[in-house]
Amino acid sequence: MGIFKKKRLAAATIVYWFLLLYIIAALVWWFVALNRQSHQMAVYQLVELKAGDPAYLQKLEAITTEEKRKNAQFIGEGAIFLLVILIGALFVYRAVRRQIKMTQQQQNFMMAITHELKTPIAIAKLNLETLQKHKLEESKQQKLILATLQEANRLNTLTNNILISSQLEGGGYKLLKEELDLSSLTATYVQYCRSRFPERKMDSRVEEDIDISGDPLLLQILVNNLLDNAVKYAPPASIIHFSLYKNAQGIFLKCADEGPGIADEEKKKIFDRFYRIGNEQVRKTKGTGLGLYLCKKIAADHNAGISVTNNHPAGSIFTVHFYV
Repeated sequence: MGIFKKKRLAAATIVYWFLLLYIIAALVWWFVALNRQSHQMAVYQLVELKAGDPAYLQKLEAITTEEKRKNAQFIGEGAIFLLVILIGALFVYRAVRRQIKMTQQQQNFMMAITHELKTPIAIAKLNLETLQKHKLEESKQQKLILATLQEANRLNTLTNNILISSQLEGGGYKLLKEELDLSSLTATYVQYCRSRFPERKMDSRVEEDIDISGDPLLLQILVNNLLDNAVKYAPPASIIHFSLYKNAQGIFLKCADEGPGIADEEKKKIFDRFYRIGNEQVRKTKGTGLGLYLCKKIAADHNAGISVTNNHPAGSIFTVHFYV
């Protein structure tokens, strides 16, 4: 199926460039034909002139001037037509490429979301069937219940990301700003992340009494997505550093991991909707390409900016800067 689509795309590209070159060639031919016709008319008029005519020199100059004027007119019109054609061709080419890119990203999203939905559902179903069919010890029962709840929370996070992303993109989400304790919210979700991933090492430094005007749900998603992203890409034995502090420049929320890092040419692209690094068909890391996109949208809605820099010796540092 992928090979068939690539062949169709290649055929469409060839037809596009052929038509463009044909139009340009036709324009050049039109210019040459008109220029030749103008020259022939001038020659015919010169032949008709009589050397003994008292106005011979004036008529000769008039014919020459008219030929030059016609040539300049053809050049000007041809240049304008060529410019319009090239601008239109560039616009069409960029629009088609953008559409192809968006279609591919949406296909990648569907592949990713299918996997992301099936996995927690399958795990939860297996755990519940095990509890139904077997009489387990209390400790084992609690372990299975905890695992099921974690998968349910993962599904909840996933559906929230999809719904909020759609509402923010379409302008259907009503931002509810209120005064809230960002320190408490951050500390709560860092602790929640620790309970979800007890095997992961997390170093959190949250400064107390940092208040902000914002939407509680969106800020929860922001903190959760940053932590979730770090957990996905950081090695299991590494430490995830999460901090919240305030200084004269504003409020800073930082999440640093020791993962593979992000290439410089990818750093701006990772905040695009549906964008994920690599090939979806061979990717091992979970995700839908909405997490960082939502982080950027939520930051923008709270008068903040988000950036990514290299961590040393390895990994990335995501920084959200609230301009307050």
